[in-house]
Amino acid sequence: MTEPDLHDDAKSNRSSRGVWSALSWPNRITILRLVLVAPFVVALLHLRQYEPAARYVALGIFVVMAASDFVDGILARRLNQRTRLGAILDPLADKVMIACATVLLALPGSSVTGAMLPKWLVVAVIAKDLWATIGFIVVFLVTDRICDRPTRTGKASTIVQLTMVTVVLLSPELNRLTQHVQVAGHEIGWWAMMASGVAVAALCTLSVMSYTRLGLRFMSLEAKPLEDDQGDGC
Repeated sequence: MTEPDLHDDAKSNRSSRGVWSALSWPNRITILRLVLVAPFVVALLHLRQYEPAARYVALGIFVVMAASDFVDGILARRLNQRTRLGAILDPLADKVMIACATVLLALPGSSVTGAMLPKWLVVAVIAKDLWATIGFIVVFLVTDRICDRPTRTGKASTIVQLTMVTVVLLSPELNRLTQHVQVAGHEIGWWAMMASGVAVAALCTLSVMSYTRLGLRFMSLEAKPLEDDQGDGC
């Protein structure tokens, strides 16, 4: 390797370290959560083939991602490091994590035996996330500002969704602990999945309502005037 090449590599390494060090710790944790989605998806895709090892791996990764969701928020508040980047990355990481888990756990090839998520639940989760994402974009276009005010129903929805995925991944253990007792033809793991699923669907509906109300109020207060220097618009 020539001397110029060594200088270029050294400069590249310093640049990479500089970019990483420029990020706040909450943003670093959020980025880590996004990176962990890939191995989590791989584990779910091999769930049936390598049961229970793949399920335990997926559960471990998911618990780390869920914990990081709370840690980055706490650090951002305690260290006063709430940033524009974090306001975008944090909800994005949550949506990617939950969407991947919900979709894959509803497919025959990657679902947990006896606890496959129903399709209507997938529709509810994805529809809520699409509505929130579209609303985020509309609010930004109208106001030139990011509305990152969390709602109680939004927080509750995230917590219940994280709980639901954890319950689904642990459903075989729930069935063993209850000695595979069946109620109305289904084991306890299935009932736990359905109970958490119904709670998720209900909170998704309430979240859409609260996001809509908050977005409309924010736009009414912060909307920028329409610039029209040439008289009538198009």
